[in-house]
Amino acid sequence: MCFVVPSTDISSAPVLVTGGTGFLGRRLVERLLAAGRPVTVLARRSDPALAARGVRLVTASLDDSAAVSAACAGHETVFHTAAKVGVWGRYDDFFRTNVLGTRAILAGCRAHGVARLVYTSTPSVVYNGRSLANADESLPLTTDCPSPYPLTKALAEREVLAASSPALRTAALRPHLIWGVGDPHLVPRVLARARTGRLRIVGDGTNRVDMVHVENAVDAHLLAERALAGSPSAAAGQAYFVTNGEPVALWAWINALLTALGEPPVTRRLSLSTASAIGAVCETLWRTLPLRGEPPMTRFIAAELAKDHWFNLAAARRDLGYEPRITMAAGTAELVASLRASRASSS
Repeated sequence: MCFVVPSTDISSAPVLVTGGTGFLGRRLVERLLAAGRPVTVLARRSDPALAARGVRLVTASLDDSAAVSAACAGHETVFHTAAKVGVWGRYDDFFRTNVLGTRAILAGCRAHGVARLVYTSTPSVVYNGRSLANADESLPLTTDCPSPYPLTKALAEREVLAASSPALRTAALRPHLIWGVGDPHLVPRVLARARTGRLRIVGDGTNRVDMVHVENAVDAHLLAERALAGSPSAAAGQAYFVTNGEPVALWAWINALLTALGEPPVTRRLSLSTASAIGAVCETLWRTLPLRGEPPMTRFIAAELAKDHWFNLAAARRDLGYEPRITMAAGTAELVASLRASRASSS
């Protein structure tokens, strides 16, 4: 076993980032490197560009418990951003990565004397099928959701927070819809569906939704690490919603983005009941045939597209000192400029 004596000054503390080649994880690694921190990345694939910058790469899957545990050695902080994400798939696959993988991280932290664990959770861990307006951390974790991702992330978050102790302080962050320049998931998927005519306004189109710019999400992770290093630490054993603090009318924001890119706005609509019924049929077909890829609609997607999902930041502000730096307006303008430049260079 290799134990590290935690320093009270975390400015030079060695860090492990799981999922450090992903969208959030890589931005976090960039910020840590800029601060002069020694960084190890655990990821499924190697990244020569990061290796060239002095990052130690550990190539392993989260279901390789021995490799995951060994990767924790020699670090004072672990940022666990890796996960299996998606709205569809076999429960066992999500469980193996999100729950068993997190258990391996916890075991590695304990075995190697890691002082702090910042776990990247998701607001969908409090899914209850209803609109969430100004929701706070008092909501219970979900045990009934038509998607395996929230269920397995809720299980993992519960175990992470229960593991918090004087020897290993833990906290969970719940960033909602991470976006920004370089986003490979949220905005590209919306644009692709809109351009092929497969995007529909679900519900009455007035639902408000929180998002978080990737740089704000990184800020929250670094602030959580600092809060866990404090004495005493109000953040230990706690979960925090992390957003831009500016809930937007979802469909108005999407259409404004499309218009800025010279694309036609989304006008075709589905009621929530119709979208949910279509989702249930799709789920049955994809499960029984089975069909490849994700269904075009599920009951979980229907609810996410039609209902309010915005959150109270009071706890993150109080305990972490979190304050969003990149506004929705500034981030959207930067994103539009980047997408326009990318389109111009490829034409």
